[in-house]
Amino acid sequence: MQALVAAFEYVRDTLRHFRKTEAFSSVVLVSSAAAAILLTNFGAHDWYENFLNAPISLVLGPVALHKTLLLWVNDLLMAIFFFVIGLELKREFMEGHLASVDRALSPAFAAIGGMLVPALLFASLNYQDPVAMRGWAIPTATDIAFALGVLMLLGSRVPYSLKIFLLAIAILDDLGAVLIIALYYSEELSMEALRYAALCLVVLVGLNRFKVSSAIPYLLIGVVLWYFILKSGVHATMAGILLAFTIPTHVPHDHQYSPLTRLENQFHGWVAFGILPVFAFCNAGVYLWDTTPSDLGGALTLGVLLGLLIGKPVGICLFAALGSVLRLGSLPSGVHWPAFLGMSFLCGIGFTMSLFVSTLAHGDMPALIVEDKIGIMLGSLLSALIGFFILKATLGKPKAELLDTT
Repeated sequence: MQALVAAFEYVRDTLRHFRKTEAFSSVVLVSSAAAAILLTNFGAHDWYENFLNAPISLVLGPVALHKTLLLWVNDLLMAIFFFVIGLELKREFMEGHLASVDRALSPAFAAIGGMLVPALLFASLNYQDPVAMRGWAIPTATDIAFALGVLMLLGSRVPYSLKIFLLAIAILDDLGAVLIIALYYSEELSMEALRYAALCLVVLVGLNRFKVSSAIPYLLIGVVLWYFILKSGVHATMAGILLAFTIPTHVPHDHQYSPLTRLENQFHGWVAFGILPVFAFCNAGVYLWDTTPSDLGGALTLGVLLGLLIGKPVGICLFAALGSVLRLGSLPSGVHWPAFLGMSFLCGIGFTMSLFVSTLAHGDMPALIVEDKIGIMLGSLLSALIGFFILKATLGKPKAELLDTT
């Protein structure tokens, strides 16, 4: 009986610890995507499509929004996701691992290569098709949660410096994705809506300047900002980033209290275990029974797949090596090139961010979306597997095993 109780407590404690790690959020994310794929391909395709296209309306006085469930997820929930990304970006640039030029230079250089080479590889295969070329940014993204989750599966054998370098590259990738979405995937602009959005932003900056520490006024004005950004033609997710940048890092007379960190902690769980799985479920479903070998070998699918699988690690390693030669940076301390290569492959896990960019690039073209998704799924899966096994082979045994002399 005591053995059963001890076994139960061991399993309970293990699951409790696992639930707090990035690895668990990755499992939830992958499970949501797998559920969507299974439903779409095994008897529930019509239900899945009807579910995504269910109309949902919000009417508040003169404000009326009519969208499908899928658009609510991609426009509203992803704005909240980008809000958390924005909080993380600001914290890292203000007082974190990117707070100084010296610390940011090396991962910034690697991140540029990790975006540039995949885009060029994609373009080299699709330059003759202007419609397909709208997806050039799909393989430039990195899924922070997924990549860190795979890295954390290796436990204590992972050097802290390698984790920080991966995190820095992924954060800078997200900053690049934000700029690409704002500059390239914006639609015809409404100047009136942009003026109102700018007014909201001025008010938010004013709250920051007057050291308002309560989150409530920021969030309320942020909702209004989201509405006008949505109506302006700029993608609504930009509202999340702009709102995040106005949240105070600290308040006067109490530098231990950070509204930014508090909001980041409060929203992180909802994003990791709610918003991202819902997004994956609503966007990962791809009907495979009509897929032909020509679809798998098409330029669009190959451009996305090879961009993630080959372009990412080649670009990151190439630019990191170039940065070392030019004395613009160096490898993370205690990390050798084989392990760095394994980490670079993990950056090819585009998944959530790549799916999101795909909806912006080819959202009104179902046939191209299918090709995008196949490339994203295969590229992300292969990148995760190759990166994991390279790191497992090159990082050695976990510290606990090295200390065990029995």
